[in-house]
Amino acid sequence: MDRFDAMKAFVRVVEAGSFTRAAETLNMSRATVTQLVQQLEARLRVRLLNRTTRRVNTTPDGAAFYERAVGILADLDDLETGLPGAATAPRGELRVDMPSPLAALVVVPALPGFHARYPDIVLDLGASDRKVDIIGENVDCVIRGGELADGSLAARRVADLRLGVYAAPAYLARAGTPAHPAELGEDPHRIVAFRWSGNGLPYAMRRGGESASVHGRYVLRTDDGNAYLAAGLAGLGILWLPDYMARPHVAAGTLQPLFPEWHIDPMPLWIAWPPNRHLSRKVRVFIDWVVELMAGV
Repeated sequence: MDRFDAMKAFVRVVEAGSFTRAAETLNMSRATVTQLVQQLEARLRVRLLNRTTRRVNTTPDGAAFYERAVGILADLDDLETGLPGAATAPRGELRVDMPSPLAALVVVPALPGFHARYPDIVLDLGASDRKVDIIGENVDCVIRGGELADGSLAARRVADLRLGVYAAPAYLARAGTPAHPAELGEDPHRIVAFRWSGNGLPYAMRRGGESASVHGRYVLRTDDGNAYLAAGLAGLGILWLPDYMARPHVAAGTLQPLFPEWHIDPMPLWIAWPPNRHLSRKVRVFIDWVVELMAGV
């Protein structure tokens, strides 16, 4: 038995909550993961896990061993990659999830520079706006905008995204150009709704001492940023977008900014990771790179 392989298998079972899901994220068979954990328990002569048909939970000894194992595995990774010299540069697979527009418009175009700096890191990139089970799916970190729904995650604020309100010229020709944000709640105006924000802008708009909370009716609600943008470009309703998404379309004339004298608080952008997982060097350099990248957006 390789003790470190057994330790990795045990940690993944605890985090995934099942042997099957752990095996999937480790690219091993379920039988191999089961055998490794059983061998580890036999070596330690303690039961680490309570197994039921629905869930796997740690015993008191297992919980204590898990906390130490996570730190040992992270320290081993740092030891292997923290020494001077190209041979010990950060390496390995890094699993990341982020919104699809951010991936397509900002991160992926800049990845050649990241890989030139860290050629031994392989990115497994999930590009979606769905809520990712960061622990169960063995994701190293996620990038998300707005307030974090899961307050238990460890997180670093990497940017504040400027927001604006926009509409396609075809929409404005049909519904007219609103002069005040309050008009968005009245006929004939419609918005495109994003599922997590309900039917309104999650941040108030301000002009001098005046404040307005924007609400409206929608003909489409979506949970994907690319579909949301496409709906606005098609004239289905009014959008609120980060500058990086709106900028090329404003330049091309396919979106028109609205309410330029109104201010919207910026949207915080976060990188989050499991709270009980010591950050490996490959995760730390990726986070630092994202902070550097977003400073220019």
